[in-house]
Amino acid sequence: MCDPSYETSNPGTAKIPVQDSIGTILAHDITEIRPGEFKGRAFKKGHIIKEEDVCRLRRLGKDNLFVLNIAEDEVHEDDAAYALANALLGEGVKIEGEPKEGKINIIAARDGLLKINKDALFEFNMLGDVMCATLHNNTLVQKGQSVGATRAIPLIVKKKIVQAAVTIGQKAGKILQVKEIRKPKAGIVVTGNEVYYGRIKDAFAPVITNKIHAIGGEIVGVYYAPDDESFIEARLKELVNAGADLLITTGGMSVDPDDVTRFAVRNFGATDITYGSAVLPGAMFLVAYLDRDSRPSIPIIGIPACGMYAKKTIFDLILPRVLAGEKIGRRELAEFGHGGLCMNCEVCKYPICPFGKGE
Repeated sequence: MCDPSYETSNPGTAKIPVQDSIGTILAHDITEIRPGEFKGRAFKKGHIIKEEDVCRLRRLGKDNLFVLNIAEDEVHEDDAAYALANALLGEGVKIEGEPKEGKINIIAARDGLLKINKDALFEFNMLGDVMCATLHNNTLVQKGQSVGATRAIPLIVKKKIVQAAVTIGQKAGKILQVKEIRKPKAGIVVTGNEVYYGRIKDAFAPVITNKIHAIGGEIVGVYYAPDDESFIEARLKELVNAGADLLITTGGMSVDPDDVTRFAVRNFGATDITYGSAVLPGAMFLVAYLDRDSRPSIPIIGIPACGMYAKKTIFDLILPRVLAGEKIGRRELAEFGHGGLCMNCEVCKYPICPFGKGE
């Protein structure tokens, strides 16, 4: 317990002149900043102040230090940080190291798709005295990447605030998680008379193949088809028989009378067909599902012409979510309207941009 003659300036602390602090235990981390050289911890919480520390503390602008006086209904920032982080953790994420200055980092425990319960995160941050900041929902992340950080804002926080935050996390079933992305066996059907009859060179297959390979998937087959519903349907069936667990069609998605790809998908027996998205490029996008007895449904993705020339489209936004096991329908495609306009930058910096991040 601190000498009552010293000033109490914050709940749970007493302020002691630095020259009188020798032998006391530092109650919190002290940061040192040397512009252009270093920013980090100069003294760690729990450090016993020595006589030789006094001059350095003064150089850091510390004429006074805080000594803890934690009440029964209070908790220190580091202890709070552990409790908050554990309340936030879902599958595929973990705590990185120990708290620093009351903050603790949350990192991806595996490669995958970051999912944030945004409503629960908002409720968590509305409590005051605690906070959590994250990357955007539906961000592709790599193992070891920082995906969020949390801390108690004051040095000492009321236990009831921490418990309320923990309860929010428990009710939400955790707030941050990284879903595993399955590696697909993709089958591609490139449609269009102009390609099938050799009038133009196909640009679709190389683009789609590269994107599937980039996520660790494989291509089980690439077929070319004219604008003929029965022909397209037959190629889709062949790809399923060859083991494809993801079907991708390209072209034939507009309103022209020769564009029949989506009708072929319907005739093939696909269900839950959604045509049209609130994304540019990619408005004439299609997603559907082929149901099979006692086996997982096969997603079918229809990519409009923009997939040939635009660096990033609705396909890039949807593919990871499909491979994470999400069912994509009208609501999910409509939510992309806010943030779904690509800026067509001369040098594409996706995903370090707002495209697809507003929903």
